[in-house]
Amino acid sequence: MLKPAFQKGDALLEDIASHYNDGDGFGVWWFGQSGFLIKYRGHQFLFDPYLSDSLTKKYAATDKPHVRVSELVVDPASLTGIEVVTSSHNHTDHLDADTLVPLSLVNPGMTLILPEANMDFARDRLQENVPDMAGLNDGKHVDRGAFRITGVAAAHNTIELDDVGRCKFIGFVVDFGPWTVFHSGDTLWHHGLVEALVFHKPDLALLPINGNKPERGVAGNLNSQEAAALARAGNVAVVIPCHYDMFAFNTAAPADFVKACESLRQGHRVLSGGERWDSPVSG
Repeated sequence: MLKPAFQKGDALLEDIASHYNDGDGFGVWWFGQSGFLIKYRGHQFLFDPYLSDSLTKKYAATDKPHVRVSELVVDPASLTGIEVVTSSHNHTDHLDADTLVPLSLVNPGMTLILPEANMDFARDRLQENVPDMAGLNDGKHVDRGAFRITGVAAAHNTIELDDVGRCKFIGFVVDFGPWTVFHSGDTLWHHGLVEALVFHKPDLALLPINGNKPERGVAGNLNSQEAAALARAGNVAVVIPCHYDMFAFNTAAPADFVKACESLRQGHRVLSGGERWDSPVSG
């Protein structure tokens, strides 16, 4: 039986539509895996959505079945008002045609932000339904509407570069109003990551906790203890965990993350699928 969402479908869409803070606060909804929606003064920004069962179908008859753990929270074809969407790298749970194609059809003005190194790959995967794209590299930024998005190198499992030296895996620092949010993408702890956090001073970090276990046969991520320690070392006010409870073979217990944060006195929040976290009124 799938883990139930906190809210899904029409209830989730209504919560997003009705959320408006007339001050400088913002809302964050977890969509599962590494997918988060930010809404700030009516502007909507979507990190790395995976809103389909494409991987479950792809691997159903293989020795690495991707058995879904939690309920799907929303149909991407029903998500309107999205101005920016990201893809931190080319793995399907971060660059999913079954999510991005219907999303682009109902959001014709949307921009897809992704590593410069991956733009040709994305065009091939999305084919005739490619939205406007903007490429990033480590330290480079682009501006879209209310948001400034800066690339930060990610190690999944290493910092991998293309033949002209551009990162294939990145995280995103997003600045808007008085706020800064960091989404790490898929990454291990690597040289320069703490320094980037200290430099950008994120109010909120969105970090994976599924860990790095070679026997799973997939690239790894921070584990619960590492995610908590990274947020603490980077002086992050609040950290929300992700990249767990999507596939049965590649998950982690959020209770371990809570324990690690409490031991470090690190601000944190664990969300269920479709659940919202509200920032304070101002940064």
